[in-house]
Amino acid sequence: MIDLHPDLAFALGIVALVLDIAIRVGALIFVPRNRRPQTALAWLLLIFLQPYVGLLLFLLFGRARLPRNRRRRQREVSALILETTEGFEKVKRDPPWPPWLEPIVELNRTLGSMPLVGGNSAHMWADNQVSLEQMIAEIELAEQTIHAEFYIMSMDDTTRPFFDALGAAVARGVRVRVLLDHVGSLRYPGYRRTIRWLKDAGVAWHLMLPFQPWRLLIQRPDLRNHRKLLVIDGEVAFTGSQNIIETSYQRRRNRRRGLHWKDYMARFEGPVVAGIDALFVTDWYSETGELLTREAAPARRHGDGDLDCQVVPSGPGFPGENNLRMFNSLVYAAQERVVLVTPYFVPDDSMLYAITTAAQSGIEVELFVPEIGDQFFAFHAQCSYYEQLLQAGVRIFRYERPTILHAKHFTIDDQLSVIGSSNLDMRSFTLDLEISVMVRGGDFLEQLRAIEESYRERSTELTLEQWMSRPLPLRVLNHIARLTAAVQ
Repeated sequence: MIDLHPDLAFALGIVALVLDIAIRVGALIFVPRNRRPQTALAWLLLIFLQPYVGLLLFLLFGRARLPRNRRRRQREVSALILETTEGFEKVKRDPPWPPWLEPIVELNRTLGSMPLVGGNSAHMWADNQVSLEQMIAEIELAEQTIHAEFYIMSMDDTTRPFFDALGAAVARGVRVRVLLDHVGSLRYPGYRRTIRWLKDAGVAWHLMLPFQPWRLLIQRPDLRNHRKLLVIDGEVAFTGSQNIIETSYQRRRNRRRGLHWKDYMARFEGPVVAGIDALFVTDWYSETGELLTREAAPARRHGDGDLDCQVVPSGPGFPGENNLRMFNSLVYAAQERVVLVTPYFVPDDSMLYAITTAAQSGIEVELFVPEIGDQFFAFHAQCSYYEQLLQAGVRIFRYERPTILHAKHFTIDDQLSVIGSSNLDMRSFTLDLEISVMVRGGDFLEQLRAIEESYRERSTELTLEQWMSRPLPLRVLNHIARLTAAVQ
């Protein structure tokens, strides 16, 4: 132990005290700026309890913003989309729109630049293997371009045919481009094998939001690209909740527990495909600086189907929380019924108020979630909201273990559906780049209703009486986990 001169020790103590006070005062000034009250309060609590650790974490994770260059590229592409799709909202209104729909369409257009387009057709699959086979079948038919973008892409025994189909497409002269999230894919054992295969196959590929300090690629590491989409020749597009990985996510502990993820994917044809492809073009431009405008799917005013669709991009590249604003607007617009399906339900106050207000207004509100979770703090934070929801009249259905219901979609009355990659949690609202597609059309909604019913058959409804009888330690854990959800 080093003995310090008393005067030096006293001086160091004074410096430490002044620094401690300065950190706390500075936190009071800067932390609340442009943040939700609960988020600011959580950060302030951490900084006041552990000033130095809290300050370091705040500097690393306190700003949910992408680097300036990426935000600039997002603005450029958004402006291009607005310019090239002017007047596309003039779709057929047969049957007539509900009066609340037009403002929501305009909201989505203002925030995300994408127009509502008519004449689309779609089909959904709620079985991972079937949807994977459908994507492979379309890849095998590709003649010009394949754009694949997934949060997680990993070659294993289940997904190898998907990669083989990509390799065969490259061999016959198709331009194959692949984007995969760096941190999302890196966490799984097949990452290095996958990267080697992409290189050897001649696929043009890039990591999304790479965090590689040794290459000076440094940004907030938990800002991720969570989108899942596949576009074939600019004519057919898939999007939904499914990653390209086997259903146990290559984890031994998941296999020991018998865990499998249950997803869905939707296949679209028609003008909406150009909007889905525009998100790939945007993300490719953000990662490479190459703008694929000549190869992007041309925007068409109408197709042969009967669905009206609007792509709603969201994430830290946009100044507003596009998906959260759309979700809240739709819940408030509901007149009869709201059905929400999500693996992670950690809402901010605005969404919690929208959902509970709908239920208290006599609207039938149902929430489907997994009975068990794969992320400890997120799952217990989710559980902390059940009491408020049940007291408001929300019906909660928990999908039976050991399956993790990973689907993300919801329906409003008999009017609208929303599908995509976005969870109903603060991470998807603020930190992750997401894709949502708002769909108006009876056929598509009927497909989703059938899928919802299949969930109901394998779910158990949670009652308030059951929930209030849970052990006290579990209640305490839920409420502590809820605090961690606010630190964003």
